Parts: sequence; structure tokens; C-alpha cells
Amino acid sequence: MEWSESVFDGRRREMVEGLRRSGIMNARVLEAFLEVRRHLFFPESEREHAYDDAAWPIGHGQTISQPYTVAYMTSLLADRVPSGKVLEVGTGSGYQSAILDAMGYRVFTIERVAALYSEALGRFRRFALPVAAKLGDGSEGWPEEAPFNAVLVTAAAPKEPEALLRQLSDNGCLVIPLGGMDVQQMTVITRRGEVFLKERYHEFAFVPLIGREGWEEEQEQS
Repeated sequence: MEWSESVFDGRRREMVEGLRRSGIMNARVLEAFLEVRRHLFFPESEREHAYDDAAWPIGHGQTISQPYTVAYMTSLLADRVPSGKVLEVGTGSGYQSAILDAMGYRVFTIERVAALYSEALGRFRRFALPVAAKLGDGSEGWPEEAPFNAVLVTAAAPKEPEALLRQLSDNGCLVIPLGGMDVQQMTVITRRGEVFLKERYHEFAFVPLIGREGWEEEQEQS
């Protein structure tokens, strides 16, 4: 089968319909998934898998999350914070950043793996995406750019990083998978002054958040 742009367009429409059937109802999220060409965030030799509803390895022990997971997390964020500054922790391929940008957010993103950071930065420049990216420990956030209206963490943490909570604006929210190394519960923490309200949702399995306020690298390898 020849994987032309028209074929990818059709697969992308099918993906969005699948998300709708799976319960993703936020119209802005669905529109962004239709707009952003997910296959361009895959190596050319693997683009046929871009619209499968599955996570896909991108090297260095990291993955591009399955479309449903990205849409679910983005919906939790968008339902609470319709606009403003968003910090993404774990740039990966850059796909989640592109989705947030397509929805009109001002996006900041941090990646700890230098090779992935370089690849994502190249995509942002190639597609003229106004995403601010930084190489570093995402569990510590980006204090120079704080406060953020929302923080979205695309890796699993044993507990909510205090630094990320402190970088939220009032009424801002942190979307993060919390739990053990194997299974985590998607969690939304909303800031109300100095009070942080926690809501728990479905279980997922994410790669670990490595960093000062996440898992240590030795724990990841054990």
C-alpha cells in the first residue's frame, strides 16, 4: 500500500472517529487531532503505524503515547483550562506539544533526553510551531517562565512534584499519572490559593518520570 498524504488524511479521520466512540467529546481536542499530522512525528519507515491506537517506541526507552491517552489527558486539561500558558513535562516526539499549540495554548515543554529534545526541536522549527522547548529535569518545572495555567506530565511519578504544584497559577491544574512503576492513576490537581484539590481518574501505564522529584534512574533500571 502506498502511504500518500491522502491515505494518511483518511487514517487520521478514522482515528478521530475512534476517539469519539471511545468517549472523547471535547470538540477542540478532536479538531486538534484532525489538524495535527501525527505521522510526521514518526520516523518515515514507521509512519504506517502512526494512526494505530497504540503507543509506539521512539527510542531511549521512551514512547509516543497512544492517541486515546493523549486525547484523554488533553481533555482533562482543556475542560478546566480553556486557554493560557501550559507546561508539558516530557516532550518526547513533540506530538503532544503540537496538539496543545493547535488548540491555541502558549506551550512550554521540557525533555531530559538530549537526542529526543534535538529531534523535537527540529520538528517545531520545520513546522513553524511557536513552542518554547528546554533540555532539563522536567520534574523541577520551568520556574523562570512560571506561573502556568496548566502543567501536563507525560510520564509517571510516585507522587506529585512539589515544584510543579508551586508553578501553577491560581485555579491552574496539574494533569499527571501517579502511582507505581507499572500502573498509575491519572490525576488532576487544581490549585485554589494554597489549597490543592485532587481528582483521580482511570488507570494507565506510562514510562517513569526520571528526575529530582520523580524516580531515580537506578529505580527505572531495576
